[in-house]
Amino acid sequence: MVIQLDNHVIYYEHTGEGQPLLLLHGNKEDHHIFDELCEDLENEYEIYAVDLRGHGLSAKEKEYHYSDMAEDIIRLIESLNIEKPLITGFSDGAIIALMVAMKRSDLIYGIVACGPNLSPRALTFGTRMEIKRDFRKSHDPLDELMLREPDIRESDLGQINVPALIMAGERDICKKSHFESIAKAIRGSRLEILPGEDHFSYVIHKTTLARYIRSMGR
Repeated sequence: MVIQLDNHVIYYEHTGEGQPLLLLHGNKEDHHIFDELCEDLENEYEIYAVDLRGHGLSAKEKEYHYSDMAEDIIRLIESLNIEKPLITGFSDGAIIALMVAMKRSDLIYGIVACGPNLSPRALTFGTRMEIKRDFRKSHDPLDELMLREPDIRESDLGQINVPALIMAGERDICKKSHFESIAKAIRGSRLEILPGEDHFSYVIHKTTLARYIRSMGR
């Protein structure tokens, strides 16, 4: 399905019945990374699996900002009259989930943020160098996005007034202390560091997240 948000087209898949759930993928991915997760949850959740702007079947842009992507999700929730969804985001999607919750906690039930970073400096040195190498080769604005943004202060996270679960792999692309700081800055949030997992391994085409999503309740 597609929805026109001002001059921008966003694609999403809509399936299932129950509590509304929005799924937001990471950089250079699309909603299909959640196919197996959707199959696991569709009897309990009404799922909206979104292609973020510049990804999948959504419209492309010359440049990208996380604030615009967060605004897309806010507009999507409002336009489709989705009542208090739980937003589950991975990587870039986790950043966007945080930003939506910071700006419009009133619109959502809660967030599950998997592997978010508050700034490019929080990424490991090796990760930043890999992104820089990719950008020099491709000049892809989605690589440039990760090198320039986000710029979220820990104090900004105090604006979040919904249940929040922060998740990361034991071998993620940010240090464990970064995720601990995020969780500490959000009142009443939980932190789950998954042993043996990296940034991608518990999310991409996996059902691992299902029990954590269920644990958020209603």
